[in-house]
Amino acid sequence: MSESDDSTGGSATVASENSRLSPVVLASVGSVALALYYYYAQGDKQRGQFVGLWPTTILALAIYYKLDEIKQTLQQTGD
Repeated sequence: MSESDDSTGGSATVASENSRLSPVVLASVGSVALALYYYYAQGDKQRGQFVGLWPTTILALAIYYKLDEIKQTLQQTGD
């Protein structure tokens, strides 16, 4: 019975950690807003398109580092 309580508590902790917005998501949303500002408000379409490419790059780097972290965790667990 205590094992199920421990696993439930652990999943609740993980769920609460995942519900927060990470700095990566905030940076991506900010760069989208900046791209829209440049494109529409300033009329600088080329700069708006350039800045609009940043969110995908930011998110791709975050995914890469997260996968690397998972890989290292799995290697440590396997040893």
